[in-house]
Amino acid sequence: MYYILWVILLTHFVLLYTWPKMAENGVQQMTPLEKKIDDQIQYYFGDHNLPRDKFLKEQIQLDDGWVPLETMIKFNRLSCLTTDFKVILEALSKSKTGLLEISEDKTKIRRSPSKPLPEINDQYKDEIKHRSVYVKGFPTDITLDELKEWFNDKGNVENIQMRRTLQRQFKGSVFVVFDTGESAKKFVEQKDLKYKETEMIVLLKEDYFTKKNEDRKHHRAEVKAKAKHEKEEKQKQAEDEEMKSLDEQTGCLLKFSGELEDKTSREDLQELFSGHGMIKWIDFTRGAKEGTILFKSNAKEALDKAKAAHGANLQINKKDVTWELLEGDDEKETLKKIIEDQQQSLNRKRGRETLSAEKKVKDEEAKAPVSNEPKIEPASPMKRALDDVKAEEVGEPASKQMKTENGSGKQ
Repeated sequence: MYYILWVILLTHFVLLYTWPKMAENGVQQMTPLEKKIDDQIQYYFGDHNLPRDKFLKEQIQLDDGWVPLETMIKFNRLSCLTTDFKVILEALSKSKTGLLEISEDKTKIRRSPSKPLPEINDQYKDEIKHRSVYVKGFPTDITLDELKEWFNDKGNVENIQMRRTLQRQFKGSVFVVFDTGESAKKFVEQKDLKYKETEMIVLLKEDYFTKKNEDRKHHRAEVKAKAKHEKEEKQKQAEDEEMKSLDEQTGCLLKFSGELEDKTSREDLQELFSGHGMIKWIDFTRGAKEGTILFKSNAKEALDKAKAAHGANLQINKKDVTWELLEGDDEKETLKKIIEDQQQSLNRKRGRETLSAEKKVKDEEAKAPVSNEPKIEPASPMKRALDDVKAEEVGEPASKQMKTENGSGKQ
């Protein structure tokens, strides 16, 4: 009897002595739901979110920092937990961070004036950078609550930012801000960090961007090298085609030189070989003393026929001329120069045609009567040519996917 009474008294004494300390430390006081509510509201008014939350910043300017609970339950993540003021106040009353205050009438809360926001300057931004970590390896369908649960035992986390594409698809990676640089480094130094069976990629945020920049430089160098290689291959192919073209025209070049009259022209040469050989190109400038003729077929046959018709001493405007069939390297070099001259001549011709067409359009517009109907600009020959080229392409290259380094992780 006395023994039982002694046990009861001892138990009562222990509870009477330890209960205030348990209450003081929050032990067995905050339920899981209350902890989630407290964490969420602490985040809203915390150093990381409040400076960036335009709406909440506007609210705290209205009433000396106080925000009505009626306003707070409009925040999505809090309203998903509860909209009961009593539950919210109970959770905050058990919180021991000292960040928040409850108004006397129990209708409003605010960030404690004794805990002012840090000044958002370069030093603060640099300090945040050293507390931030990049983590990759999460499934793309994971929720923010699941992420918070995974990070729950890995240090004091202030913010989790889910990185997303412009299409709002989660990329499987996050930026996490820890409470201190030491906490961030301790997290990064953990070995074999996994989410379920997936091994995670973990880097300090600063190291991540350094690596990203190096990867981009490497990629640009590879693209540049590839483009250079392709250009060299195309140039080599063009040269091969050119040499093939030169080989096909072997024996078609005839060079002439002599004391020619200044009035000697290409027409004189055309007339001299008329009916004896088809001329493809004449490389000759009026007043020059030498030139080259490119025939469509054998130059020697054309020369022999012209000599048979006009005499063995084939003259130009009664002036003696030396005729020479080009062969070997001299022939190839001359052919190459002629092909380049032909291309330049063709480009000049196209340019003149374009200018002429544009001038014609402008002249017609100037003559046309004034109309109130919308004016439609006709495409120039050059644009039409470009459009034709585009229409012949097999397909357009895939558009470059836009990316963002700062996906949203709204709380």
